[in-house]
Amino acid sequence: MFLECPRCFYLDRRLGLPRPDMPGWALNSAVDQLLKKEFDLLRKNGESHALMKKYNIDAVPFEHPELSVWRDDNYKYVGASVMHEPTNLLICGIIDDIWIGNKEKELFIVDYKSTSTQKDISLDDEYKQGYKKQIEIYQWIFRQKGFNVSDIGYFVFANADKSRPKFDGRLEFETTIIPYKGDDSWVEKAVFEIKKCLDSETIPESKNTCQYCGYRRLNHQAES
Repeated sequence: MFLECPRCFYLDRRLGLPRPDMPGWALNSAVDQLLKKEFDLLRKNGESHALMKKYNIDAVPFEHPELSVWRDDNYKYVGASVMHEPTNLLICGIIDDIWIGNKEKELFIVDYKSTSTQKDISLDDEYKQGYKKQIEIYQWIFRQKGFNVSDIGYFVFANADKSRPKFDGRLEFETTIIPYKGDDSWVEKAVFEIKKCLDSETIPESKNTCQYCGYRRLNHQAES
């Protein structure tokens, strides 16, 4: 939230005024859960997924006793966390999956995404730039936890087909893997900026692109 709008972040974390709730993403969550189950079947035996072979990814799903915590399988809403000692801030991120390279033994951070589009799957859309920041924060967290993390992360996109002649009670998906080379060098600075924001007695200015702040301004104007 801080990267989206420092003002909303401050109101939420410092003053206890959160954004309005949004409807849950039930279908997206269902796809995430099924993908996790699918990769977990291979994780137990250290086997590679057919998609990994299709995209020439020399890796297997990573097995670790804390994986269920990192994925928030029990809905604790913490995930993978690390204490940033200089600011005393606990930085947390809920991942979808981690793969490990068979040769280099590096960890690949993996994020599942669900969509339904006729366009080619890519990371070029404006709103998908946040996806990149998301995976870079995860990479930073796991490096802080002492893991050997690759710069390369993977987005697994499940794209629902809308061209079928009828529904018949099912959706059919085409699954695509898109690699992304992350750069987490900005994260450390952002953590210090978050600390400065929270310690401030002044509410930050809003971003012009923040729809929530735009609504607040219009609402205030209508009431005055």
